[in-house]
Formats: sequence, structure tokens, C-alpha cells
Amino acid sequence: MLHPFASPTEGIEPPRRFTYPFAYTPHPLCLLAAHEVQQYLAAQTQWHDELERGKMFGVLVVRTREGKLGYLAAFSGILAGQNRLPFFVPPVYDLLRPDGFFRQEEEQISALNRRIAALEADETLHHAQTALNDVRRQADEALSAMRLALKEARARRQERRQSATLTPDEEAALTRESQHQKAEYKRAERAWQAREAEAQAAFDRLQAPIRELKAERHRRSAALQMRLFWHFKMLNARGEAKDLCTIFAPTRQGTPPAGAGECAAPKLLQQAYLHKWKPLCMAEFWWGRSPANEIREHGHFYPACTGKCGPILKHMLQGLDVDDNPLQQKMADAPAHRLRTVYEDEWLLIVDKPAGLLSVPGRETDAPSVLSLMRSRLPQAEGPLVVHRLDMDTSGLMLIAKTADVHRRLQALFETRAVEKEYIALLQGTVAADSGLIDLPLGPSPHHRPCQEVRAPHAKPAQTRYEVLERREGRTLVRFRPLTGRTHQLRVHAAHAEGLGCPIVGDPLYGTPADRLYLHARSLRFVHPVTGKTVEAISEILRIFVQA
Repeated sequence: MLHPFASPTEGIEPPRRFTYPFAYTPHPLCLLAAHEVQQYLAAQTQWHDELERGKMFGVLVVRTREGKLGYLAAFSGILAGQNRLPFFVPPVYDLLRPDGFFRQEEEQISALNRRIAALEADETLHHAQTALNDVRRQADEALSAMRLALKEARARRQERRQSATLTPDEEAALTRESQHQKAEYKRAERAWQAREAEAQAAFDRLQAPIRELKAERHRRSAALQMRLFWHFKMLNARGEAKDLCTIFAPTRQGTPPAGAGECAAPKLLQQAYLHKWKPLCMAEFWWGRSPANEIREHGHFYPACTGKCGPILKHMLQGLDVDDNPLQQKMADAPAHRLRTVYEDEWLLIVDKPAGLLSVPGRETDAPSVLSLMRSRLPQAEGPLVVHRLDMDTSGLMLIAKTADVHRRLQALFETRAVEKEYIALLQGTVAADSGLIDLPLGPSPHHRPCQEVRAPHAKPAQTRYEVLERREGRTLVRFRPLTGRTHQLRVHAAHAEGLGCPIVGDPLYGTPADRLYLHARSLRFVHPVTGKTVEAISEILRIFVQA
């Protein structure tokens, strides 16, 4: 599956080090290889509908043992129901092989699914479910009526007891009436509970074999998945092989996620290592429509996923001279000296963060951050404590508390949406409406950290008001007022098709990289938690936003 370049490569200097796959700018050789793969895809009319729905592809430029230059191509997952297709590298392990254990066990699991479906469709089960629901409904109606009657009777007794002519015998009669009605209610409640328990038992007897089959299906599926992962023997440049179970054992999740080892990047490296070809550079691009919950632009390049591919590539890249993480270098070069104070008193301060500076220290870097700079500047303060964060690439105002108590009060203001925030952003594309509200719930992507997805499994509400300030030459300057504070909220709301459909200029995650991310936190307005006075801080719109 090694392809010679159809286009001339003379004059293109090969990279000195291999691509850092989680943050990169595609090398010119990768751009050339990707262009040729895209031409091939455009000619495959039989895949048109599937490609239109979207898929990730990858290219790996290699040098053979004879010194020849070429490239490999791969797709993630399956294409046209297959994992082996002409032009593309084969899978690391062919789980779709008809005589393989996976297909055979998969058929057994499918047989369990058919038995479960037949039992769940049985009329007897449906009748038992209906009978149980009817008993619950009748019990609720009957007991509700009795509780209402008890309440009315209690009101009548209270009214009678207020009478000056009430005799002791009448008082005793009222007490007996109350006790009798309560006892009647308890007897009725126990009778309905008995009827419901009987209906529940009848339903459970029919559900029992379904539960047993589902438990068996779960056990067999889990065992099959682990057996499958054991067959994925991933190589690295040193010739060392590790199965996926071993690779993921030290990670937080402990076991490989579904689909691990089937992405384009591991398949490409595996093929190169099997043939003793030297990997030079790699890139992955999206082809087709964007998924409903993610942001993927047709033809754009994307880093390898961290969830499924992170641990795998960490192993597979051993033995290669790999580029440094450009994000770490970017953090190290952040212009920390330009951290400007906009407002300060004895309880809090507001600083103007430059783009490229972290809000808080990163996990794998000792690069400066707003928090570390504030601790150095105010060593005697109780903190100082960062009240909220901005993305590293976002510039603008950040609120800092000097005491733990003020920090707690300020965070309460954010949680109750009592802090008014305004951002200015330059978008790639023309926003049609002059203003509006974007309401798209967001949550972390399971496999593409730190990216966020719309309506992810653990999505939380996210709302943003926007107002167009200017439209010019295919770009739009907008004012954002976020009503919630989700991670990457403005970036996703700008880029997603259900939002504005116009990514922020320079967004490397949801759009196209540029000299910077054109997003600026311009103003903060809130009631001071100690003085009670309104505090309003403004950072003027950066000149580059207007000139860009």
C-alpha cells in the first residue's frame, strides 16, 4: 500500500523530526500526500453517500529501506462495511475476518440479541406490564381520593371542635371517627400494596429470563472486547510490541475504549514498522459533513485523538525522534511580563491577560501562568486565588481574589450569573442575524480532550447572547455575552453549525490556526462582595481585531 508521489517532491525538504501528532502544522509533504488521497476519494463514486456523512483519513510519509520516498493512506474505523480496501493500509488486526473468533462470537451475541428481542416482544410480557401499570394507577387514584376525604373530614372535625356547645361525648366520637378513617386508609394502602406486589412478581417472573440473557450478553461482550484488544499487537520504532490491554493498563481508565487501535494514525505507523520503513511525517484530515455533536470542517487537518490514540501513540512513537509539543513551547514563550493590572483594592484585583499565557499551571509544564505570577507578586496574600479562567489563547480580563473568603463570594457571583461578562471576537465567515441567543448544551469529548461536544453524554446547559458589530470581507466582528461559563463555550457556539457556523479566527481546535485566537475578554461588571459598590473594568478592543 505504499504510494509514490504523483506530484514532484524536488525542493521539498523532509522534516528533521517526526510529527508530534497531538498538535502540529502539516508538513508540505503531508499536504501533498493528503491532496492526492483527496483526489482519489473524490473519484470513488461508490462511497459517495458514506463519505458525505464524514470520516477521518490519515497520511504517513515514509522512506523505504532503499531510500525511496512515498506515503501510506488510512481511514479510521471501517469504510463501506469493510476494514480492508485497495489503496489503504490494512487494519492492525482484522476483526471482520469471516473465520475469525470475533465474527463467530459476534454471531453468538447476535443470537442472544434475537432471543432477548423475541422475549421483549411477547404479548404475555406486555400484558403483565400493562396490568402492573394499571394497578399502580388505580392505587394512586383510590388512595388520592381517600386522602382528600380524610382532609375534608379533618376540616369538618376542626370546625366542630371550635363550637362552644361541643360535649365530651361528641369529642370522643370525633376522635373515634378520626381513628377509624385512618385505620381504613391504612388497610386500603396495604391491600393496594399487596395487589401491586402480586402484579410486580408476575412481571418479574417474565423479566427474569430477559435479565439473565442480558447479563450473559454483557459478560460475553466484555470478554470478547478484551480478547480482541489482546490481539492488537502494536509495534514501535524499536521493534517492541505491546497489546492494547498492556498499553492501557497504567492509564486512568485501565482498559482500552471501544474502537482503540482502529484509528488512522496507529494503522499507518503499524504498516510502516512491519515493512521497516522510516516514518517521516504524518497528518490526519476530515472528509465530509461535520458530525452533529462535534465540529469537523471538510478537508481540515486535526490532531490525533487523546482518548483512544494517546496511550497507543505514546508507545508507538518510542524510538522516533519526535517534535516537541508546540503548545509547551508556546506556553514557555508566553509574554508574562505584559500582565497588566486594570483594577486593584485590598480584597481583589483584575488583570489583563495576554494571549498565550495560562490561567493556572498546566499538568505537564512549568510554564508561567496568571496564578503563578500573582503568587510571586503578592506572596503575603491569602491566595491570591483565580476566580475564573480564560483559555490560554484567549486574552483579556481575569478576576483575582486576595483572600479565601472573597474568593468564595466572587465564585458565588459567577455561579448565580451575577457577573456580567463581555467578549469581542472576530469570526471567519459572515453571520446573517444581527443578534440572538445561542443555546447549545456542552460537555467534554470522550476521546478528543480538551475539545467540547454539543449534547455530549454529560453536557450541561450553555447559553450565549451575541451582537454583530461589523461585517467586512468575509469576516464578522461580534460581541459575546455568555450567560453560562462552560469550557470553550464561545468557541463552540461560534463554530458549530447550530450556533453561528463561523469559527473564531485562529481557533486551532474548531477552526483554522492563525497568529493567535481572535477572542478577547473585554469587560467585567459585578457588585463588590465587600464594599457593595459596582465594579466595572474594561480592556479596550485590541487594535489587531480591527485591522485583521
